[in-house]
Amino acid sequence: MTEGKRAGFVALIGEPNAGKSTLLNRMVGTKISIVTHKVQTTRTRIRGVAIEGDAQIVFVDTPGLFRPRRRLERAMVAAAWGGAADADVVVLMIEAHRGITAGVTEIVEALRARATGRTVALAINKIDKVKPDVLLELAARMNELFPFEQTFMISAEKGHGVGDLRKWLAGQMPRGPWLYPEDQIADLPMRMLAAEITREKLTLRLHQELPYQLTVETESWEERRDGSVRIDQVIYVSRDGHKGIVLGHKGETVKAVGKAARADLEQILDRRIHLFLQVRVRLNWQEEAERYSEMGLDFRDGNR
Repeated sequence: MTEGKRAGFVALIGEPNAGKSTLLNRMVGTKISIVTHKVQTTRTRIRGVAIEGDAQIVFVDTPGLFRPRRRLERAMVAAAWGGAADADVVVLMIEAHRGITAGVTEIVEALRARATGRTVALAINKIDKVKPDVLLELAARMNELFPFEQTFMISAEKGHGVGDLRKWLAGQMPRGPWLYPEDQIADLPMRMLAAEITREKLTLRLHQELPYQLTVETESWEERRDGSVRIDQVIYVSRDGHKGIVLGHKGETVKAVGKAARADLEQILDRRIHLFLQVRVRLNWQEEAERYSEMGLDFRDGNR
């Protein structure tokens, strides 16, 4: 029965580290997007599916918008704006304590050109970090810059205000049949999700530029008779020196990464996981079209 049903797409956009992945995971109710303290960690448009009443809301978590320098970064920014262009509703997320940065101003200017006729809402995140009067002033100033349909004060991490945002989004979805089965939470292939989980653990353990110089690919996924899964993954680094850093002393770092990734995957999949990691050097992996396809990005966008 499709009578009374609603379904549509919502794009979450904003600067890197604004809390988009945290909000997506909160909306969906499980972990489908990596969350770290480092910026620019989301590389692909990850769709998470949430149900609110008779509405199915398909969230598109986009890479953070920033000024790209390298091919990979240009492809990430193109993916972000592509997600916004495909959505029924766009939600701009900003951090309450950072206010209106130069990056936020640039995004708002781009929204004027790219979001004509589209419903755009503002979500001010991390509201617990500022006083109420500062928050109200920020909301007023943002609405002077752009005619947002609605403004929401939220804490994606703690869940404050997220329910109100979800209910409002449900009402904005076009009428029509649901786009995904009721029990599906994401359209990201499990092989890619598994690789993203491992990359998150690497990002949390490694420092400075190294997380942005590596990628993770799931080479094989073997379903076993006992219900468990064997997953073989390769961590590609761009320099010989990086391989030793990822491995760590006597392999301690990569072992810890594997243990943490396996625990997350077992919780998500509700089954036993056998995870095997290898580290390989590919000097120019950021210039290989195949690597971009594995990440769900368009290699050609890196030329723009």
